[in-house]
Amino acid sequence: MKATPTKIPDVFVIEPRVFGDERGFFFESFNEKAFNAATGNSLPFVQDNHSRSVKGVLRGLHYQLPPKAQGKLVRVIQGEVFDVAVDIRKDSPTYGQWVAEILSADNKKQMWIPPGFAHGFLTLSDTAEFLYKTTDYWSPEHERAIKWDDASLNIPWPLHGLLPTLAAKDAVGAAFNAAEIPAHF
Repeated sequence: MKATPTKIPDVFVIEPRVFGDERGFFFESFNEKAFNAATGNSLPFVQDNHSRSVKGVLRGLHYQLPPKAQGKLVRVIQGEVFDVAVDIRKDSPTYGQWVAEILSADNKKQMWIPPGFAHGFLTLSDTAEFLYKTTDYWSPEHERAIKWDDASLNIPWPLHGLLPTLAAKDAVGAAFNAAEIPAHF
């Protein structure tokens, strides 16, 4: 696997070695030893999630407060998404900055998003199936959302004139500068 740090060094784009021929393809989607060596991560993954969304669905920007903060290893197995991670670690030199990557079934890229980041994605294809491993369990009482279109973040979501379809919690997400963010993750 190839792990490339983004402009926020703790977030990595992971590209597996894909072996393909006329029969199809094979790749390791996760190998703990290789992943830990490439990213410096040693957090255990405890939950796998699978979501399906239609074009224009925007999920996020979600995060969980400590002690239930989650790291996420995300990938798409069908379709294509615009995936975003926002650094919400107040003691980080990249606090308030974001990175984005197109993840698709075709490119097989993954993104490692450590605890201390808000995460969201926009479905670009007619449908997309999104898988992610988490380092802690979902905890509704610790979950928070930052407004997806917060002006201070200025994320250029590729909506191409569409209005995104949002969950109720995402429609009322907090402004970045008013979000409940702890001093340390």
